[in-house]
Amino acid sequence: MSLQPFFSSSSKVWDSIEWVFGIEECGYAGWEISADGNYRMDNPDNVERIREVLGSTTLDVSVHAPYSDLNLASLNYPIYRESIRQMSRCVEAAAEFTDRVTIHPGYLSPAAKLVPEHVWDLHKAALAEIGAVARDVGVLATLENMPDIPNFFCQVPDELFGMADGIEGVGITLDVGHAHTMGMVDAFLRRIGEVDHVHIHDNDGTRDAHLALGEGTIDWKDVGSRVAASYSGICVVEGRNLDEARTSLEAFRGWFS
Repeated sequence: MSLQPFFSSSSKVWDSIEWVFGIEECGYAGWEISADGNYRMDNPDNVERIREVLGSTTLDVSVHAPYSDLNLASLNYPIYRESIRQMSRCVEAAAEFTDRVTIHPGYLSPAAKLVPEHVWDLHKAALAEIGAVARDVGVLATLENMPDIPNFFCQVPDELFGMADGIEGVGITLDVGHAHTMGMVDAFLRRIGEVDHVHIHDNDGTRDAHLALGEGTIDWKDVGSRVAASYSGICVVEGRNLDEARTSLEAFRGWFS
């Protein structure tokens, strides 16, 4: 399987679904559904609209699980359980369309910082639950590295791969833009052979801006050649609009080959 360019835009989660036809018109192979807003997969009406649109296209699909107000590292037990429930429910529903669902790791509250080892174990236990659901429905839940935002787990390679290590049904999403905000693109790419899913977007290294490829400071020639050499599968351009989607796809075709 060669590299497959997909497009996703979390800024579109409240828009009417017709915008998705533009992804295929741009030349992308697939759509990564940001399962929030009008695209939450615990809403049967949303799922039916998604079915109808996909039935009118040739787009393949991956899914990004909801993350707004959720925290797999919460010490508040009802929030912890609800976070697991919502991500697991998304994995179950997504199995109709895909075998890849990206999930965000949790983050440390002030109280959690007092008991980091306990919270690490809680987080691993949450992933094990989600992974069991994923395995049962034939999906891989891929844990994503986070940008330079205080208190998040999985901002560096050892933590990301260590968090997922040994958990059936859980893999890895490498987000190159997030890695760039941490100054760790090279460190993550050294482990590209262990990655199951890839997100790409640009920034200037200081914030997670989700710019079109080539509009920030990431060395995409280096990234593209290293990804293409050791990874085959989906590369999701996470952008803001279809104009930038076109710019990014042209850049992708030049650098990821």
